[in-house]
Amino acid sequence: MAEATPLYQIRLAVRAELSDLNAGDTVLVAVSGGADSSALAAGLLVEAKEKAIRPIAVIIDHALQANSADVAMNTRAELTKAGYTNIEIKRIKVDVTDGMEASARRARYAALNEIAESTGAVAIFLGHTKDDQAETVLLGLARGSGTRSLSGMAERIDKYRRPLLSITRGQTEAACNEVGVKYWNDPHNQSMEYARVRVREKVLPLMETEIGPGIADALTRSARILRDDADALDQWAEEVLDEINPFDMDVETLASLPRAIRSRVIRKAIYLAGAPSGSLSAEHLEPVEALVTAWKGQGAVSLPGGVTVARISGRLSLS
Repeated sequence: MAEATPLYQIRLAVRAELSDLNAGDTVLVAVSGGADSSALAAGLLVEAKEKAIRPIAVIIDHALQANSADVAMNTRAELTKAGYTNIEIKRIKVDVTDGMEASARRARYAALNEIAESTGAVAIFLGHTKDDQAETVLLGLARGSGTRSLSGMAERIDKYRRPLLSITRGQTEAACNEVGVKYWNDPHNQSMEYARVRVREKVLPLMETEIGPGIADALTRSARILRDDADALDQWAEEVLDEINPFDMDVETLASLPRAIRSRVIRKAIYLAGAPSGSLSAEHLEPVEALVTAWKGQGAVSLPGGVTVARISGRLSLS
């Protein structure tokens, strides 16, 4: 039997993520013009047609580069050539509040959610690959932000689906070449200004050289295992939260929990109190943990979003 071509491998990955959808459903695929999302779009188009699913290609123009509009139009032309008839270009404004990458990502997801709502899309496909997953795990390790961060990106979360987490960047480039799709190399992806690029261009190759090949595979396997662990721990923490008032928690109850569960309960409570999503690090949680397990009369802890945690009469009070 002939070896599966890169495009067919992508089609198989996409097919698995379409298996629970129905004829007539609408899905979005986010396309930047790069090899990963372009290959995903090509595979999705074929598989969606076979299931009578309606794919809409969405091009988000972040307006962060002088030629961003040209890139969007060129991407549209390539998608049209590939056979797409439903293509939407959305130009957005990125308010940089906590770094360019994070701010752009937040604006992009907000735009995708808006388009999904207006089109009735039941799923949004993203082109993150095995290489992206390995980079994410290493960045999480560097931040020291715990099991959830080390578990990388989920294959599915809400409407979002990432079918290419088992596919390499090399395979997506080969798939584009296979079908004659011209893809764009974003200069941001070569800029050493960004930590992710430094991991991609320097850290991972060094690890491959010094430790041995297969680092990306090992990191993605670890991410899957850690995601299962994190999901189980999060479920336990949710069950605890369902039984208590998250804004007024008994210290003895918290102290009786394993630290892995207690830290999740406290983190979730702080987010419920108004801290911005994703804003808490291990450094933020350490002084709150000390209010429970190393109490020496210390004062209230100030956290992102104006949230304050204080120990008052044997209880953790969040305001």
